[in-house]
Amino acid sequence: MSRLIYTFLASLDGYIADEAGAFDWAYPGEEVLDFINATERGVGTYLYGRTMYEMMTGWENDPDLAADSPGNAEFARIWQAADKVVFSSTLEAVSTRRTRIERSFDPELVRSLKSSAGLDLNISGARVAAEAWRANLIDECQVYVAPMLVGGGKRMFPEGIRHSLELLDERRFENGMVFLRYSVGR
Repeated sequence: MSRLIYTFLASLDGYIADEAGAFDWAYPGEEVLDFINATERGVGTYLYGRTMYEMMTGWENDPDLAADSPGNAEFARIWQAADKVVFSSTLEAVSTRRTRIERSFDPELVRSLKSSAGLDLNISGARVAAEAWRANLIDECQVYVAPMLVGGGKRMFPEGIRHSLELLDERRFENGMVFLRYSVGR
């Protein structure tokens, strides 16, 4: 069975965007991008909420984004090759290939995807991930911690969840970021 992995770049105080909605303080740099790309090659399907999907469409629809660096170009190739499922009741249509809309988050659909997928699944987007956390669907958590305190904004983890975690891997990068990989206990 494939794993459902929750991955995010976050501030040390646990935010994925600051109070203004910005996350430029978490730009990974080439060393981290190379590591992210190596990790993401094992992902065959991305699960998103509408907001995260709309932010990620640039990896297919904005050639300047991929042209910005070799790491960005590689991530664009990886992202475009994967399937995408967007959980949204308001999104009218998708603008990327290999993408479908599901009108509501369905834990049984995610379980089915996990059992039938040949590669891992990755979930991003605070709201949709909160539903997956509450349904006990997440198998692994990968956090790229930026050396930044932002003091408020959009939290990485939802209120009210409690899981034991087992540290599987860690890595420190020259830019001060730290990668933490945990398996999620049930």
